[in-house]
Amino acid sequence: MKTLYTAHATSVDGRNGHAQTDDNNLSVELGAPGGTSKKTGKVTNPEQLFACGYAACFGSALEAVAKMDNTPIRNVEVHSEVSLNQDDKGGYYLSVALDVVIPSISSEQAEALTRKAHGICPYSKATRGNIEVTLKANSQPVKLAA
Repeated sequence: MKTLYTAHATSVDGRNGHAQTDDNNLSVELGAPGGTSKKTGKVTNPEQLFACGYAACFGSALEAVAKMDNTPIRNVEVHSEVSLNQDDKGGYYLSVALDVVIPSISSEQAEALTRKAHGICPYSKATRGNIEVTLKANSQPVKLAA
């Protein structure tokens, strides 16, 4: 194994605190969805941060598989929804829905690339078997192997 990059971040006071990377490129006030910060007036939450990271990573995975398949793509969008859910016992869990839009290719091609990207994306690998992830490509559901 070869480590290509390691991100470093610190969170203080959990969901109602502050998170920051060691290089100060990301510094955010955290709070409940729809909440506000006394310092900045704006807050984000861990689900929004995860949604941004997953969408960006999946977009790069799409570019990689398209290049491997020699399929030119452009104007790719990955819309992500990360939901915080509560189970019957009061515990919490996440679920993810990714909606891939690749207008420059057919729906069939978009579905094939999306399935392949899900196979190589580091976020998809990290979540596989742990949380429910559903995929769409050009508005069509993507069937995943069981």
